[in-house]
Amino acid sequence: MKHDGLQHYFGREDLTPMWVADMDFRTPDFIMGALRHRCEHEVLGYVFPPDSYWQTVSKWLKNHYRISAKREELHFIPGIVSGISFVLQALTEPGDGVLVTTPVYPPFLNLPQGGHRQLVCSPLKIVDGRFAIDFEDLEWRARQCRWMILSNPHNPGGTVWGEEVLKRLADICYRNNVNVISDEIHADMALFGHKHVSFSTVSSHAKDISITFIAPSKTFNMAGLGSSVCYCPNDALRNRFFGYLDGYEVAGGNIFAYVGAEAAFSKGEEWLKQMLHYLEGNVAFLHDYLVDNLPMVKAILPEASYLAWLDFNDTGLSHEELRDRFINIARVAMNDGTTFGGNSFHCCFRINLGCPRQVLKECLDRISSVLK
Repeated sequence: MKHDGLQHYFGREDLTPMWVADMDFRTPDFIMGALRHRCEHEVLGYVFPPDSYWQTVSKWLKNHYRISAKREELHFIPGIVSGISFVLQALTEPGDGVLVTTPVYPPFLNLPQGGHRQLVCSPLKIVDGRFAIDFEDLEWRARQCRWMILSNPHNPGGTVWGEEVLKRLADICYRNNVNVISDEIHADMALFGHKHVSFSTVSSHAKDISITFIAPSKTFNMAGLGSSVCYCPNDALRNRFFGYLDGYEVAGGNIFAYVGAEAAFSKGEEWLKQMLHYLEGNVAFLHDYLVDNLPMVKAILPEASYLAWLDFNDTGLSHEELRDRFINIARVAMNDGTTFGGNSFHCCFRINLGCPRQVLKECLDRISSVLK
């Protein structure tokens, strides 16, 4: 998608893709080896997820997220965007309010609107150079809503929401009878000593009102396998949601989704450690490059994951001029900031740092040249 979608989304094919949120690093050899080994069986029939898959998932959840999940509290999901869509279909009605904080991953905006739900946006504010929740605004808007979709850690800002922030968020939602979908797909990629906190673990209120989605897809660069997991500890929510998934048979997995995820979660610790070390180097490189070459560009650097938010407002160029220069002169494809929550984010772009450092340098050199 990162390469084949360039013509459709940007109007030309000769661009360096720094947009779709997957990495340019090879999927780890222990995952590829497990897939090759499974292919040697030479029968690709229907399958159940094996017990070893669930054991591996449960261990990862406990070790990384402090989630002690019972087997019946977990369900396979063929992708987190699909999972969010299933929640909205199963547990909301047309016209129900769905709360998001903006800027945010575009499907959080598109799914409620596509399903004829009322999208309610609470703009984040900038505090000490980072996106932060405006709790007064959030509580006011929560009164109009039945569900909230939370990006935890935040995409596109890369903020690791701390425990106190999540507790306060849970209290607001609980008071206003708002349930929370917590998308934690970037959870494994906390950087520079930051620690991910799963929303469901911060309080009894959070546990009672939440459905959590996790996946190995971003962490191990295997998004094409469509392998995700849902955790729902509340009996009433779980019975309704899992009943929908099973009743409509929409959440089955394929052979490789199970095999790949089990290999990732059982053998991925050391690879993940080394990958995060490399990403930290890329984040540091971006910071230093902007300071030395583009001081007018404000960056929100990730505390988790490999996505950075760049604000070009101080360049004096319009959003349209910037977009034209980046695509047609610099030939760099970044995500347009206006797709993360409307026209409030003119002159902002999201850049993917999950690439070889030389590629990042070349793109920054080209961006610098068209701004100068």
